Amino acid sequence: MAKPQTPTDFIQEAKRVLQENDRGTHTVPSGHLYPHQWFWDSCFISIGQRHYDIDRAQTEILSLLSGQWSNGMVPNIVFENGISYQRDRDLWQSKINPFSPDHVSTSGITQPPMLAEAIVRIGDKLPLGERRTWYKMVYPSLLRYHQWLYNDRDPHQEGLILLIHPWETGLDNTPPWMGAMHDHLMPWWIRGIERLHIDWIESLLRRDTRYVPAYQRLSNIEALVFFDTQRRLKRKAYNIDKILDHSLFAIEDLVFNSIFIRANELLRHVAKSIREELPEDLLKKMKKTTETLEDLWDPYAGEYYSRDFVTHHLLQEPSIAALMPLYAGCISKERAGHLVSMLENHHIFGTPFPVPSVPANSAWFSPKTYWQGPTWINTNWLIIDGLRRYGYDTQAETLTAKTLQLVETSGLSEYFDPMTGEPAGIDNFSWTAALYIDLKSGQKKKS
Repeated sequence: MAKPQTPTDFIQEAKRVLQENDRGTHTVPSGHLYPHQWFWDSCFISIGQRHYDIDRAQTEILSLLSGQWSNGMVPNIVFENGISYQRDRDLWQSKINPFSPDHVSTSGITQPPMLAEAIVRIGDKLPLGERRTWYKMVYPSLLRYHQWLYNDRDPHQEGLILLIHPWETGLDNTPPWMGAMHDHLMPWWIRGIERLHIDWIESLLRRDTRYVPAYQRLSNIEALVFFDTQRRLKRKAYNIDKILDHSLFAIEDLVFNSIFIRANELLRHVAKSIREELPEDLLKKMKKTTETLEDLWDPYAGEYYSRDFVTHHLLQEPSIAALMPLYAGCISKERAGHLVSMLENHHIFGTPFPVPSVPANSAWFSPKTYWQGPTWINTNWLIIDGLRRYGYDTQAETLTAKTLQLVETSGLSEYFDPMTGEPAGIDNFSWTAALYIDLKSGQKKKS
């Protein structure tokens, strides 16, 4: 029988996984299923790397920014070169947009704006002089990204950022988006495929179900809608004005906007550290975003939700998004306390191995199905950070301990069953490894 690993051994195992997935200038989430560089993955990865290789953490972010578009967008994927990945690059054809970079192929959409958090966390590990040098190096790119989000994704200047594809959420098949899709947005030809029961054809083209059991991922019909939506974006050359003329998805996502509010605060911190003045119009927009998050509160349900951009109807499907205003840090102490009570309730988010990506009492809850039930380490990390900043230190330490124990018991998997703790998804997942290192390092510092 193998000897159980100690926590020290497990930090070394986490570093091994990150090294295995290292491609020199960037780290892939997983070598087979996710062979490219992903936006918020790299941000989380660099947060772990900073504890043992600060230069490598900086390189991770600079590699990500090498794919930034000239209009400021940071794409959710920067593609690997080589003939093996020609099909992936052709799927997106980012060169059809004049703002895309000449030297690298990328996707045409973005992902949750964790860039500022990664930049500041790296900065915290640097001596003051080096920190300012680091901030000065990345500040122009960070500023342009935030400006792009407002210019491109807040066309009515309402304060909230809209998303145009479920992949932009980072929580791909999360119930608010899937509910909207099934209710209104499935193209006629995909509904025809569904009625004829010939959706098995799509399985022949999918990469994910070659490595992960099909029941853990999107259905073939859902995958078809995702790829059809991406095809429509490409047909309109990723031009937001053309896309919004007839868009399948235009949603003001709660997770994205919560992260963006925190990112705006961190952008202000970076600017102040290097004595830069943020543009006045940007400061006004940032203030409005913070204030407008309250428009996503439903007083009858006692919960925050995402919102349809066109109708302004709240998408009242429960998900882990409900807890993300804790990370935003801008809601009242009273509202934060209400979210903490949801987190601790065994019928909602207080499962044996928290925090499930969908509450346990939801009709959507499926403990091993991607973003419809499993526990993910990155969302735990966001919640822990929010709890600490609201002064819920006991709850933060409890969730940290449970998260670390889950990983030490079940391994460095992509996600976990919140009822049994069993590993699911792909093995040797980079942000699980990186955030384990970060949480463990924080725990050691306190002891």
